[in-house]
Amino acid sequence: MISLHEGRGARRKRPAARALTLLLRVNGCEPGVWRRLVVREKMWLSQLHDSIQLVFDWYDYQTHTFILESRRFGNPVRSEEGGVEDDRDIMVSDLGLEPGQRLAYRYHFGEGWEVDILVESAGPAAKGARLPVCVAGERAGPPEDCGGLEAYHDMLACLGDPASALGREWREWLGPDYDPAACDPARITTALRRLKR
Repeated sequence: MISLHEGRGARRKRPAARALTLLLRVNGCEPGVWRRLVVREKMWLSQLHDSIQLVFDWYDYQTHTFILESRRFGNPVRSEEGGVEDDRDIMVSDLGLEPGQRLAYRYHFGEGWEVDILVESAGPAAKGARLPVCVAGERAGPPEDCGGLEAYHDMLACLGDPASALGREWREWLGPDYDPAACDPARITTALRRLKR
């Protein structure tokens, strides 16, 4: 007897698209600077890069690299290193990340920043969910061109003494609206929605 499905191939139900909850911490910042970001696993690594830039209020002036074990991903045209795979050709799902795994993100290789990315959880994306979304975070991102981690900590100390010459100089450089303690996940999410798809 011939099956009704013979010759047409078995129709398999496509697995539900996964959403990953990522904890992003800027290494070395005290007090800690972090964001919790929910993303679709089917997003390009270059889009994750754009999201990281936005959640920490950086401007993509410098080079960047994602590092997973011995593999490195970034923009090979802008990279100062060899052996970098193009992050515009790799989806987050291609990395096979599972809860508990980590990925490093380096932004500018001199006095730059390193972000530790921890996969906190993975599960089906809610139907119709608009991702990425920032669900939590603490403190403003360090200004990307403030001189690195040591200068950032000096900046925080100087801002704590606004009457000092250095405190006034930092405030003038940062502008009156910079608040190192501020983090607004709702505002970040609104900005994430404006990113190019």
